[in-house]
Amino acid sequence: MRGHWLALGLMLALAGGASLHAQSVPAAASTVHAVDLPAVSVSGVQPGPGLWKVSRNGHVMWVLGLVPAMPAQVQWRSDEVAAAIAGSQELLEPPHADFEVKAGFFAKLFLLPSAYAARKNEDGRRLEEVLPAPLYQRWQALKARFIGHDNGIERWRPMFAAMELEKRARKAYGLTGDAGVRNAVDALAEQHGVPRIHADYKVVIEHPRDALKAFRKAGPQDVECFARTLDSVEHDLPTMSARADAWAIGDIEALRGMPDSQARDACVQALSAAGFARQLGVADVPAKVVATWVAAAREALANHQQTFALLPIDELLRPGPYLQALRADGATIEAPDDVGPDAGEASPAKPASGG
Repeated sequence: MRGHWLALGLMLALAGGASLHAQSVPAAASTVHAVDLPAVSVSGVQPGPGLWKVSRNGHVMWVLGLVPAMPAQVQWRSDEVAAAIAGSQELLEPPHADFEVKAGFFAKLFLLPSAYAARKNEDGRRLEEVLPAPLYQRWQALKARFIGHDNGIERWRPMFAAMELEKRARKAYGLTGDAGVRNAVDALAEQHGVPRIHADYKVVIEHPRDALKAFRKAGPQDVECFARTLDSVEHDLPTMSARADAWAIGDIEALRGMPDSQARDACVQALSAAGFARQLGVADVPAKVVATWVAAAREALANHQQTFALLPIDELLRPGPYLQALRADGATIEAPDDVGPDAGEASPAKPASGG
């Protein structure tokens, strides 16, 4: 999960609808300056990684891991994935939090100015006034490199400014999100008549005006999130490019050796501990997102001979709480490179041809 999703989901929901997968609030147009950047080396049609195999009581779930950043010039196609989807009775979509605001259309229109104002620092303060001087100097250098001249962003909360910087930097490095892969998977499911199951955890915001006030008065202490995101942009983007390449060509061993950035965890901690999250009762949303997806996966394994599922690849490489919960139920988990915790000396797992 993206580290900034809780605040962003709340704000965009108040502005007319949002989800965990939203990437950024709108920003003023500016020029991206990308000089001397290492190019993403992989291009053309690529298969992506293999599939994790989760099996229990003779039933199988094939899991494709997604990376948050993909080479923009890669066309993804996997015969293995196509065969697995064709032989499945259900496609389980990735974990998702859906924010719903209890307000009518016109009420949401009136909320828009307040929602976008909430991304700004209180009392009109600039980043220079709320950040330590050394951290602000780093921001200035990275802003000049990836964003350019934009005075408006200087009044944004550090977390939202960092989000915009990361988005621009990824674009400059030739990286994009995972939408292309997910769309291709959905198209395969539609082609073969496989039902798609959305294991969404829904967050209902009963009183949106009060929610915005709570966010503005007790928002996240996001300097640590800001600093970690700057660390990621300065040091992790070359690794992120290499991870994207490794994903595209299916190099699981390389992916295991390139852990994800710590910026996400720092931002999740800042959001979960914030006063607004406690006031709104959404501090435990990350755990409930996990629980909702795991419950759907358990049901799929119990009811279907074969299921296809999507998860962030870092949840598979660790393995994270999703696979841990299924393993605790007695499921056997095999990694595509046969070095998974339960794989032993088994031969590479291949999708079944039918249900």
